[in-house]
Amino acid sequence: MNQNTDKTILILGANSDVAKQCILQYVAKGFSVIAASRNTKSLEQLILRNNLDPSKIQILYFDAADFASHQKFYEELLTKPNTVVYAAGFLVDNEKALKDFKGTQQMMVTNYMGAVSILNIIAMDESNKNLERIIGLSSLSGVRGRKSNFVYGSTKAAFTTYLSGLRQELALKKITINVLISGYINTKINAGLDLNKSLLMEPDYVAKHIVGAGNSFIIVPNFKWKLIYLILKVLPESLVAKLP
Repeated sequence: MNQNTDKTILILGANSDVAKQCILQYVAKGFSVIAASRNTKSLEQLILRNNLDPSKIQILYFDAADFASHQKFYEELLTKPNTVVYAAGFLVDNEKALKDFKGTQQMMVTNYMGAVSILNIIAMDESNKNLERIIGLSSLSGVRGRKSNFVYGSTKAAFTTYLSGLRQELALKKITINVLISGYINTKINAGLDLNKSLLMEPDYVAKHIVGAGNSFIIVPNFKWKLIYLILKVLPESLVAKLP
């Protein structure tokens, strides 16, 4: 009998390319998955396309921007999760974000505010003795402010900071918090962007680092991105200002 058959994973923003790969990998390891997204039809197609056991996957509607619905969404879960993955994300071009606040606001809501709203509810539920881990998907863009993407980056920086504090808050309860800080991923959110192809990671590769998360707070997939992450952390502000 698979040791994970009694463990449940809740994936919020489950329609992202990385999240879909997480679904496949969690199910392959014997976990039950609650896949929550606004686009439930796409998730239904994922099950059919990959011939997945529907008894192992529950598809629910979840809107990160609809804060008022979050409490009800969580309370109505038939099984409270052992692991929660927040994978919802939104990106608009920096120049557009600077000129049109709608795009900026949607990034703030999806990447940060929606995450804090639902994760606070989950983390503060004293009745859920199952909760073992919360994983948030952040970005290298949030490590330092750079003029090419600082609006998007600021939402990811806020999310990373939130998760860092949540880690301290839940430490005594032995709940592990991880933040995945990724570089460029070959996903629909990055489609059309002029990215260095040699640095692109595939969604299944990134998903492996999420599904296999250990105790380290920060997870940076790929040795090239680990190096870039470390350089960005220590680079003097005068040099960061010269980056694109």
